[in-house]
Amino acid sequence: MTERVKDMDRWLGDGGMPLIGMVGASFLAYGVDGEDLGWVDGTFTPSSEACNPHGIVQAGVHGLLLDAAMNFAINAALPGRARTRATLEMKIETMRPAEHGASYRLRGEVVRLARQVAYGEASVRDEAGSLISRATGTFLLHRPEADGGRPPS
Repeated sequence: MTERVKDMDRWLGDGGMPLIGMVGASFLAYGVDGEDLGWVDGTFTPSSEACNPHGIVQAGVHGLLLDAAMNFAINAALPGRARTRATLEMKIETMRPAEHGASYRLRGEVVRLARQVAYGEASVRDEAGSLISRATGTFLLHRPEADGGRPPS
């Protein structure tokens, strides 16, 4: 198994989106297993901004974090200046409530990279490893070498 890692250290922490930090999440590590199986690991300790008045994380916050984790993993796997351009489709499932102040693990992974799209999955798990929420998604890719270097329209 070869490991090729794009330098994405500047995106650790909030992934370049302050909202991720505001809700209590942080990306900690990333890499590539095999040819193109990118991954990212992070933590999530829900802040009050992530929760409803009863201290439960809103489903939209799960969507924000799971989408960001899949994007990060895919971008880690793409060569050069290639990157995700848009989320085309995403399915989110919440199995258990995430609660204000508790500690969770966040993980995003590449399922498959094709020429124009990528498929990812992500999850939030509690400290015991129980699944809290998960998502699958399809993402449009921008590959500058494929379009002659033109900027996206």
